[in-house]
Amino acid sequence: MFGLIGKMRAVPGQRDALIAILLESTTQMPGCLSYIVAKDEADVDAIWVTEVWDSEDSHRASLSLPQVQAAIARARPMITGFDSHIRTAPVGGVGLGG
Repeated sequence: MFGLIGKMRAVPGQRDALIAILLESTTQMPGCLSYIVAKDEADVDAIWVTEVWDSEDSHRASLSLPQVQAAIARARPMITGFDSHIRTAPVGGVGLGG
């Protein structure tokens, strides 16, 4: 499995709109086992995204999907930056199987 944990910063006041874009564009991504979007409780402009994929190749391929490309184009003006980007190697857990 392949995992990513990232923290992005939204333009002030745009966090909820950005979250909506992230969530609506992630329903049909082959190989995606988990895609969790969370609000940072301490920072009103920060969003955490935790992803688990069956492989790094599946993640890479998802970036070419039309709905993902459209979401990136819509979201880009709402993002001020990325604070963290961590690669992980998930081994299992609730909802992921073994």
